[in-house]
Amino acid sequence: MNNITIQNFDDDLKNRLQKRAEYYGRSLEEEAKEILRAVLTKKTLEPLNLVLAIERRFAHFGDFEIPTIARELLREPPNFEDL
Repeated sequence: MNNITIQNFDDDLKNRLQKRAEYYGRSLEEEAKEILRAVLTKKTLEPLNLVLAIERRFAHFGDFEIPTIARELLREPPNFEDL
């Protein structure tokens, strides 16, 4: 197996990685490998589509209509003829 060296690794990022490793009971190296494995093996079959994601999230409610709300002006538009 090959080694990898990361130069100029930010101290804050290293501390956050160390805390995460401790939380999961792993070494720093094991945690870094696990993060890389999770990210690089993630399969994205289609690009994220917000409309489809919302439809899937609320599909269990069935079909329903959202009533149209009558709207009024908050104020009268300015009359530029008087200026």
